[in-house]
Amino acid sequence: MREVADYLGNPAAVSRASYVDSRVVDLFSTCSSRRRPRQTEPGGAGNLTLMQSPVHTTDVVVVGAGLAGLAAARRAAEAGLDVVVLEASDAVGGRVRTDAVDGVLLDRGFQLVNPSYPAVRRLLDLRALSLQQFAAAVVVARASGSYRLSDPRRGRGLVASLAGATGSLREKAAFARYAVVCSYGPVSQLRDRPELSYGAALDAAGVHGQLRRAVLEPFLAGVLGEDRQETSRRYVDLVLRSFARGVPSLPAAGIQKLPDLLADGLPEGSLRLSVRAREVTGRRVVSAGGTWRARAVVVATDPTTASELCGLSPPRMRALTTLYFRAGWSPVPDRRPLLHLDGDRRGPVVNSAVVSDAAPAYCRNGSLVAATVLGAADGHEVEGQVRRHLALIYRTAVEPWELIATYPIREALPSMAPPVTLTRRVDLGDGLFVAGDHRETPSMQGALASGERAAHAVVASLGAPAARDPVA
Repeated sequence: MREVADYLGNPAAVSRASYVDSRVVDLFSTCSSRRRPRQTEPGGAGNLTLMQSPVHTTDVVVVGAGLAGLAAARRAAEAGLDVVVLEASDAVGGRVRTDAVDGVLLDRGFQLVNPSYPAVRRLLDLRALSLQQFAAAVVVARASGSYRLSDPRRGRGLVASLAGATGSLREKAAFARYAVVCSYGPVSQLRDRPELSYGAALDAAGVHGQLRRAVLEPFLAGVLGEDRQETSRRYVDLVLRSFARGVPSLPAAGIQKLPDLLADGLPEGSLRLSVRAREVTGRRVVSAGGTWRARAVVVATDPTTASELCGLSPPRMRALTTLYFRAGWSPVPDRRPLLHLDGDRRGPVVNSAVVSDAAPAYCRNGSLVAATVLGAADGHEVEGQVRRHLALIYRTAVEPWELIATYPIREALPSMAPPVTLTRRVDLGDGLFVAGDHRETPSMQGALASGERAAHAVVASLGAPAARDPVA
């Protein structure tokens, strides 16, 4: 078993072999990320003092090569600006990374791509992602049995959807009315709806029975990182819209494929890995590897680091932990790729999926099962509880399953408790800009759109050729 330490803000590490062997080794010496090598700046490891560091000049420096930073760099370069991207890690992606461990692909936290996201469609070649779809359905495990709920617009499953154990017909009709407004109404209307928690909004809509308790709340807990229904309805309405319009999927080669494709579109030599920014202003970035002078600087790091570098108030963050198990075979008899929930909430797992049923390349030998719990959990402490819960969810023996890795992510996504501002300013003045999902919505859409918006603001401020204003 490998225990992967919280890697956001701390070096990632793996505890190898077993509970007996507690040796800790660097994650990246044992897990080869699926990426092509990029240029690493000499001195990135700190072998140059600041007084000896060279000085570089460019139009724009982007600090951070996650989705937001890469989107900003791509759009700025397309506008004809010289761009340098500085990334503290050894590869692009930020929170969107994939590790290869013992022939298994492990995304750093269970993550799905929704091809309906406008920014995904604008910035990425969906064919190159080779998306492997999950079914437009969920399986709800209860003590009385397992119930499959499907979107009747996309295939079979209506009869199962009418099962009383997952809500009355009246409640389902009430939710259907609510979902139709979210799915087909103007986005501007959703953004301007009265500010409520999504729990209060469902109450007002008459959704307060088994459908809500056994299906919606467990499902949204894994998406939002909280189970108290306190997230703003304005954001949750957009989440429901995205699920109604697209089918969440996985890239065949791992979630890392997204940032890799974005990075492939950057000018040659513009990406510098293993370079951590120590000081940032609107005209200068200082690191151990040198000083960059620029006409504009875009800070697109994780939200906490961005707040420190830019002097902003840090957002409240939500934590999630994903445990990956390798089973001898899929616990789903028909191997249909589905999200599994526990309607009775008999343990800590908020959702689970057999990842390899959707994307077989993730695990060629056996089946890869992901289980997500709220909070930043220690794998050794929660493994027993998670195993017992998975046995109830899948109605099978899980003792033979091998725990491959645990990913506790302390800063998985920003909190969206009301009141919220869905579009926050990216131009901080004096040549300093900021991008990230904390400036939009906590999603891949939010990260990419914020990067585009920051690039548009940079181009406008520098008087470069006009860039198309991104559509949220």
